[in-house]
Amino acid sequence: MAEIINGRLVSGLIRDRLKKEISTFKMKNGIVPGLAVIIVGNDPASLVYVKNKSKACDEVGINSVQIELPEDITELELISHIEKLNHNPEIHGILVQLPLPKHINSENVINSILPEKDVDAFHPVNAGRIFIGNYDFLPCTPSGVMDLLKHYNIEVSGKKCVILGRSNIVGKPMAHLLLEKNGTVTVCHSRTLNIEDEIKSADILVVAIGKPEFVKGYMIKPGAVVIDVGINRGEDGKLRGDVEYTSASEVASYITPVPGGVGPMTITTLLKNTLKAANIQLLEK
Repeated sequence: MAEIINGRLVSGLIRDRLKKEISTFKMKNGIVPGLAVIIVGNDPASLVYVKNKSKACDEVGINSVQIELPEDITELELISHIEKLNHNPEIHGILVQLPLPKHINSENVINSILPEKDVDAFHPVNAGRIFIGNYDFLPCTPSGVMDLLKHYNIEVSGKKCVILGRSNIVGKPMAHLLLEKNGTVTVCHSRTLNIEDEIKSADILVVAIGKPEFVKGYMIKPGAVVIDVGINRGEDGKLRGDVEYTSASEVASYITPVPGGVGPMTITTLLKNTLKAANIQLLEK
């Protein structure tokens, strides 16, 4: 039976440390790290995420500013709000909650955020720096996954790492971080041939494809580490991952549950990035 990778536990330990670091930063510099979160429209899931982010900021001592904008706002108006935040010295991190309404080009919006305030690490400058291994910020979910592997002393070097999903948010940066730790990385997607064979070969399997319970226990190599990034709400209202947890946990050596696995780490990394952004901007003054 697999050992559960407890994201709530690890997240709590990191937040305890962050509280102390932020308190020291405030006392030393007289500055409160500030995070602005922009939400467009009334998507229920996004509203919950934003509320959780605000609560987490309060918990560690970050000033959280929530900006709610109407669904019909134009792209130029949204970028205008971002420009004001770019020039606001009390805001060190800017996050735009995705997805945005279809009439807004997300790429243009992300590109309008100053790289040094891009705490999601989606700006092309930050993405490029991750590619060459010289970065200030990491995307929140992949970074959270790496923190979980580190906490549980799961060795990446020399292991066959298989990632399901090639998104800019999870799959691609996840591949770079595992490569950086000397993993041998395969990225699978909807066009991958013989995908079950690829899954079966993984020592470390990271699943982020948005398909509820796609990966079954019989697909997994005995003793593999299974990281489930997926989060899907079923018709019964329950949250499920991209991995069928019951059968997978009987085969894997370690596994993340949904909820309570990767999710808490994502927000915790955002808090870490906001403090780092405040430090970087202080040095640039």
